[in-house]
Amino acid sequence: MGLNRSLAFLFVILTTSVSHNTAFYLPGLAPVSYCEPGKQTSPGCLVVFGERIAPSGYNITFKVESLCKTLCKKKYSSGDADQMKKLDFLRNGIALNYQNHWILDNMPVAWCYEVADQEKKYCSTGFPIGCHVSEDGQQRDACVTSSKFSDRGVHYVFNHVDISIKYHNGANEDWDGARLMSVRVNLRSMKHKEGECSGDLPVMGIPNKLSGDLEIIYSYSVTFTEEENTNHKWASRWDYILDSMPHTNIQWFSIMNSLVIVLFLTGMVAMIMLRTLHKDIARYNQLDSAMEDAQEEFGWKLVHGDVFRPPKKGMLLSIMLGCGTQIFIMLFFTLVFACLGFLSPANRGALMTCSLVLFVCLGSPAGYVSARIYKMIGGELWKTNVLLSAFFFPGLMFGIFFLLNLVLWGEGSSAAVPFTTLLALLSMWFGISVPLTFLGAYLGFKKKPIEQPVRTNQIPRQIPDQSIYTRAGPGIIMGGVLPFGCIFIQLFFILNSIWSHQIYYMFGFLFVVCVILLITVSETTILLCYFHLCAEPVHLSLCCTFIRNCGILCLLFLCAENLQHCESGLRVNNGNSCFYEKREETGVKNKKSSLQCIFSGCGGNLCWSLSLNIF
Repeated sequence: MGLNRSLAFLFVILTTSVSHNTAFYLPGLAPVSYCEPGKQTSPGCLVVFGERIAPSGYNITFKVESLCKTLCKKKYSSGDADQMKKLDFLRNGIALNYQNHWILDNMPVAWCYEVADQEKKYCSTGFPIGCHVSEDGQQRDACVTSSKFSDRGVHYVFNHVDISIKYHNGANEDWDGARLMSVRVNLRSMKHKEGECSGDLPVMGIPNKLSGDLEIIYSYSVTFTEEENTNHKWASRWDYILDSMPHTNIQWFSIMNSLVIVLFLTGMVAMIMLRTLHKDIARYNQLDSAMEDAQEEFGWKLVHGDVFRPPKKGMLLSIMLGCGTQIFIMLFFTLVFACLGFLSPANRGALMTCSLVLFVCLGSPAGYVSARIYKMIGGELWKTNVLLSAFFFPGLMFGIFFLLNLVLWGEGSSAAVPFTTLLALLSMWFGISVPLTFLGAYLGFKKKPIEQPVRTNQIPRQIPDQSIYTRAGPGIIMGGVLPFGCIFIQLFFILNSIWSHQIYYMFGFLFVVCVILLITVSETTILLCYFHLCAEPVHLSLCCTFIRNCGILCLLFLCAENLQHCESGLRVNNGNSCFYEKREETGVKNKKSSLQCIFSGCGGNLCWSLSLNIF
């Protein structure tokens, strides 16, 4: 019953944010009277993560320049309710700063802009569909780039783009043809006619209250320029985007500062533990045999007959340790491949595909570790252990993913995963992951159980009153603050890259941070384990407690991050409930926080090695 209640409580927490409420439209291809794209396509694993690539209506031929070429025309009549609804939707998209994301030759089209207080240009892989001026006259978003956008309460649409393409000519090289080096766009808003794109035209504004008819002409110009810098290699053509991102310079000092602090703290923890344990063991070894019986009745030696007592939730412990091992190995190899350059941003979808394939193929370590731990603690329901190892955590993640996808289907969002893709995921799960988990569990149960250094007493000893520092609540906080402190900077930039559709490429820093996180989690739990052994609270089921200690605070901080995003959503959407409009975002973050929780708990379970060694 206790295990069932725990599983039900965990499932309720992770699925709270996906309950279906009033309708809304999630970010995607806007269903407005816009220039319609072609058929949607998507490479590799990007379909699972809701990304779609569609061919556009722009007709670009290499070295063929175009000037003020019309893409399409859209007319809106104030007397047509359907057209006004589409215009309102376009106006709302401008207010929410919706972005275009273009790809040319597998390279993102960049919008480069200048910052007022700096001379350097920043290049973004997305550019807005428009900008607006608030009722009090404040320029919002891209409207700050020009003084023409000044009318209060007006939304301006960028209906013309100047596409500038640089290429490297291969005439003087050992290869023929030409290679594209960069693609940039310059945004313009102008009220113009076909074939007329002079720079002195008035801007294309959409008033809040439309009287009469409104016509928007979408146009574009294309220019080709040969790259003058012959030393600029095709392999480094992404550099101007990666080097100009605002956050790349911000991270250096913050990350190095965090690394120094974390290394110092972990060194202090290791020094304290080694000195304290060395003194304790030396004192016990120096006692005479006549005095030993009397002197052993204090400190961590006092609980030698109870410290390896099987925990109350041994099934859940073994399952989560198996899943944590699977996540740890998957994360390690993914980061190694990324650091070696195999998963570069130019290889679209490679990072997600690699992670998913590795997770599916690493079912054997999960089943093996779960079986070994469950056999060590004397579990008898080995069939249940094998089934839960194969289905509990993957099923929980797939269940949340499926519920979120049902919401997307119901809302008609372009981010909804097709049914055939869901069948492919289920085939990978049941056809690859489950058999490998069964194989690993079979090998684990065939092994001899891990021998414990001391015999467990049949009658549990009475636990003395505990101070506030050795209770479960403070232990959870202390076990989570330090690990979270060493990852929160990288966590911020990773989440910002995901939700802002930016490129994250600093995998070297991320690998170092993950290693330090593992060291910090391990040494923090070892320290807490020692304090708990000295205080004798073996009734807390030490191993389960420290799994919670290492991960639960990361979950809480991510929930706080969700609420922060909800608050911003309230301000943008004029008071609409954030839980209606942010449930997709919250559900995804809950899945990620669960992965972080189990990964950290697996690393924190190294406190078990402390107990095995000192006893």
